[in-house]
Amino acid sequence: MSTTHKISADFYDDDFQLIAIHSDLEDYAIGYAINSNCGLYLKRLEKDLLFNQNLSFSVFEWDDEMNDTYWTLISNKCAIQVDIPSDGLFEKNTSFRTDYLIKEQKEVDYFLKVDAGDEITLEQQIKSINKIPKVITAYPIDVQTLKSKRNLIF
Repeated sequence: MSTTHKISADFYDDDFQLIAIHSDLEDYAIGYAINSNCGLYLKRLEKDLLFNQNLSFSVFEWDDEMNDTYWTLISNKCAIQVDIPSDGLFEKNTSFRTDYLIKEQKEVDYFLKVDAGDEITLEQQIKSINKIPKVITAYPIDVQTLKSKRNLIF
């Protein structure tokens, strides 16, 4: 007789806060701007967050040990090159399509994930992010309402 083991949905630690950021800045520029305006020290990871061979999302992180807070800036969009075969004049055409880390939030460009030992208020950070030129808006998101929140747990 064999035993079946199942991983409970409660196994994943989803105790974090999330800020949505709308901006057309490149990932390195938004990371630098957030560091400058919010007093953070985000650094780019050497390897991007990979879901499969085609999907990769840039990640910046900082472990604030003094305040027991872990900050992560994650890109929500990934451009994928698609080759379209053609029988016509040209051998093949290439086009790009955009895929998303959190599919139900397609309009969001970046997420700032905050893992804190204690619940912290993000109002001051959101105000500072909204003062960055080329940031359209930033606002908190209720993590419990996201269907694909497991994509943010890594």
